[in-house]
Amino acid sequence: MLPPAREGLRHAERILAGFVAVLMMTGGAAAGPYEDGVAAFRTRDYATALGLWHPIAEQGHAGAQYNLGQMHRRGEGVTRDHAEAVKWYRLAAEGGYARAQTNLGFMYQDGLGVPQDYAEAAKWFRLAAEQGNADAQNYLAAEQGDADAQFSLGWTYTFVRQDHAEAAKWYRLAAEQGNVDAQYGLGLAHANGEGVPQDHAEAAKWYRRAAEQGDAVAQFYLGLMYNYGEGVPQDYALAHKWFSLADVPVKEVAARWRDDVAKLMTPDQIAEAQRLAREWLAAH
Repeated sequence: MLPPAREGLRHAERILAGFVAVLMMTGGAAAGPYEDGVAAFRTRDYATALGLWHPIAEQGHAGAQYNLGQMHRRGEGVTRDHAEAVKWYRLAAEGGYARAQTNLGFMYQDGLGVPQDYAEAAKWFRLAAEQGNADAQNYLAAEQGDADAQFSLGWTYTFVRQDHAEAAKWYRLAAEQGNVDAQYGLGLAHANGEGVPQDHAEAAKWYRRAAEQGDAVAQFYLGLMYNYGEGVPQDYALAHKWFSLADVPVKEVAARWRDDVAKLMTPDQIAEAQRLAREWLAAH
């Protein structure tokens, strides 16, 4: 089963964390090599951006150093080279550039371009956090057991850093503390085999936990699993129940699935499904 688009994630803005600093620039800056590099990068003219940023990065321009780190980490206009990315992140980080400090922390955390070193990662995260960098603050909070921060870090690993195994690790830590978004995310990871072995029973377990907390998308997915008998015994009444309960943002599609499954049910089964839905609503 492929997921529908999930709307309303509280941390959706975090996908911006992986973009280069040029995308944070506002208009009106004086023209110069850095700003010309901004314009080139925005049109994906990476060769020109690289040619403009490299000389000023060598002269100590922290923004250009950070951007070169991003380009080498992502393989934009150059061969992907984590060690070279670390070199440029470090230069900018040592100059006090908070975003570079955060990314250098992640490189040490993940062992990319440098030997994995959690203490060194924490050092750079702390330096960035002291300057107010939200990603660094979030990482430190996650390490200290904050469930919302753990979910947010998992989301960052899923959509920005694209490390599904690390994402699943953080989702699990948050999910076990009852974070509903993480429970859904962990269910999705198990359903799709992203970062963890594909396991429909485990997916259903986490979807159920999120569904019981009222997560509409998890309710819809749990309905699908009962409809198809994936990870749970096939049960049209329970599928009907969860489709009936699923609200925004999947209310309309869930209603169509509910009506379709009703065609496979007897009147008594439909009545039972409706009773189950009413009882759930009364208890929640």
